[in-house]
Amino acid sequence: MALSAPQISRWLNSSKLSSFMTALQLRKHFQRPGTTLSCGIFAQPHVSSEGCFLQWGFRTYRTSSLWNSSQSADSSRQEINCAQSTLLPSVNEPSQRTPKIPGLDSEMSLEGLDDVPPLSPLQPISDEEAVQIIAGPPLPPSSVTLRDYVDHSETLRKLVLLGVDLSKIEKHPDAANLLLRLDFERDIKQMLLFLKDLGIEDTQLGPFLTKNYAFFSEDLENLKTRVAYLQSKNFSKADIAQMVRNAPFLLSFSVERLDNRLGFFQKELELSVKKTRDLVIRLPRLLTGSLEPVKENMKVFRLELGFQQNEIQHMITKIPKMLTANKRKLTEIFDYVHNVMCVPHHIIVRFPQVFNTRLFKVKERHLFLAYLGRAQYDPTKPNYISLDKLVSVPDGIFCEGMAKASVRDFEKFLKTL
Repeated sequence: MALSAPQISRWLNSSKLSSFMTALQLRKHFQRPGTTLSCGIFAQPHVSSEGCFLQWGFRTYRTSSLWNSSQSADSSRQEINCAQSTLLPSVNEPSQRTPKIPGLDSEMSLEGLDDVPPLSPLQPISDEEAVQIIAGPPLPPSSVTLRDYVDHSETLRKLVLLGVDLSKIEKHPDAANLLLRLDFERDIKQMLLFLKDLGIEDTQLGPFLTKNYAFFSEDLENLKTRVAYLQSKNFSKADIAQMVRNAPFLLSFSVERLDNRLGFFQKELELSVKKTRDLVIRLPRLLTGSLEPVKENMKVFRLELGFQQNEIQHMITKIPKMLTANKRKLTEIFDYVHNVMCVPHHIIVRFPQVFNTRLFKVKERHLFLAYLGRAQYDPTKPNYISLDKLVSVPDGIFCEGMAKASVRDFEKFLKTL
């Protein structure tokens, strides 16, 4: 007996539903650990006889011919048997009749997958994606502080790690603009290696670069040439490192200027080559600072204070700072020591440290010794007080060793001044 069209449609729907439930049960039974299955999984189609097949993925069943109401009952039974033969067996059937379900890894070929193209910066994005983009603060076009640029500049961040004080450099706009234009790997790294080879320690790089902020504008070959010149004048590597630490701008001067400075001190002070070298090693600022204070102090020593040339040589080789000391301070200390304390020139020459101390300290101790009757500065007489110890030792030693009094007595005396 032939099936009508509505009967065929109901039969197909029931077959699809039963097949879907059967396949879902098998998937749950044979599912591998870590593998998630859904109704969208694909598998190879199983083709049956007479053109009937089952395709996994969307569970679509097809036949090679159209059903119609004019077919006979015998042909209908053959088609039904054909469709049933293509369905998977029930889980209640014996395990030997259960066909092997293909795995996902074996069925999905990686060779067939196309490579995902990289995202293009010009690729349009949706409004939702645009809202999720977090942009950093924009780089300010101008600023009065380098702090606004530290987050944007790798060079500034690494200089801060080295100990450079950017708050002092930013006071010089030209230097600040120079650092912002420099690349650390290309412009700065080789300069730091040069300083390391010269003998500058890691902890000294920060203070050095803070003072000589224009060091990175120097040409590396010129720096090497200046170091080679100093070595040719018998300055050792340790001497050069010490001079550079104490006078950071030393290597910023040309060879001609360095040579002129050395020649000036050797000629003006009438020193030997060795004494000139020792002088600038102890006070390398003589090579970088102005010569006007030096010339002025030399006139003061000769004309106002009345020292001879050999006496000046002796004093400045022991206390090089006398060459750059304040003129007023020199004259005030000499006037008090020579005219009030009655210390002659030749004793002052022996102890030039008195010019390197504060005047009120000399006054306080001299007046206390005079109050006690112990102000004796002549080495040929008893109870002699050395000028060197007078200005250099702490209060405790001064009171007990020279004044023969207690510190409390000295403090009480100071309150009377």
